[in-house]
Amino acid sequence: MSDDPTDRSRPGIERLLEVVRRLRDPERGCPWDKEQSFATIAPYTIEEAYEVADAIRREAWAELAGELGDLLLQVVYHAQIAEEAGLFDFEQVAQGIAEKMIRRHPHVFGDAVVESAAAQRRAWEEVKAAERAGKASDPSVLADVPLALPALTRAEKLQRRVARIGFDWPEPTPILAKIEEELAELRASLEAREPREKLAEELGDLLFAVVNLARRLEIDAEEALRAANAKFERRFRAVEARARASGSDPAQLDLAALDRLWEEVKAEERDRSRAPDS
Repeated sequence: MSDDPTDRSRPGIERLLEVVRRLRDPERGCPWDKEQSFATIAPYTIEEAYEVADAIRREAWAELAGELGDLLLQVVYHAQIAEEAGLFDFEQVAQGIAEKMIRRHPHVFGDAVVESAAAQRRAWEEVKAAERAGKASDPSVLADVPLALPALTRAEKLQRRVARIGFDWPEPTPILAKIEEELAELRASLEAREPREKLAEELGDLLFAVVNLARRLEIDAEEALRAANAKFERRFRAVEARARASGSDPAQLDLAALDRLWEEVKAEERDRSRAPDS
């Protein structure tokens, strides 16, 4: 079989592996690609993962295959860099994840019985806990929670981990009290004109408590904030449109004028949401 990556009769994964090899070829490769490393490519990997999630959120199914391809390219790219360094190759990556999925699904690939999705989640976490315990370097329940995760997501993961061993409030009410406590501490720091580092610490504690509330309410904090961002953007764009429609430059309006337009937009949205379907 030809090793030409332009040969469309070849399996897609073989073509992609060869494409990346050619891009990284020391003599004939692309100058930009040859200079890349794990560290320089990592931000693109994160970006592509978010673009996959965004396409799914928007139900942009026509875009999803392309976004998944971009993400797959990142995996192949990292594997190629690793192969060049003598660390591992794509085959080891693929075999490794296959083995992990088989090991973590004994009810599918073995004789174990799992009666529900909830039971499967518990079994999954038990297997993962056993795997972490086998890593003598770090037996903590918090081991291997990635540092590179978005802060809200990582906070939720840390909280879920400790909840497994009982370090958790049984209901949301005490968490609301904790949020009020953290807010009071932040307010006191502001009134005392404490340094920025102390304010950042207090604000971080408040955010951590808010994430804890989201977790107990079974709300994805990252998704909730993403939705809030989208709502803010939608409303402010409407404020800008109203200002321009009246002949004003939004950047020249004072806070009071912008706030009046903001309240008008909010009221209009509420009225639309209350209107009966036609």
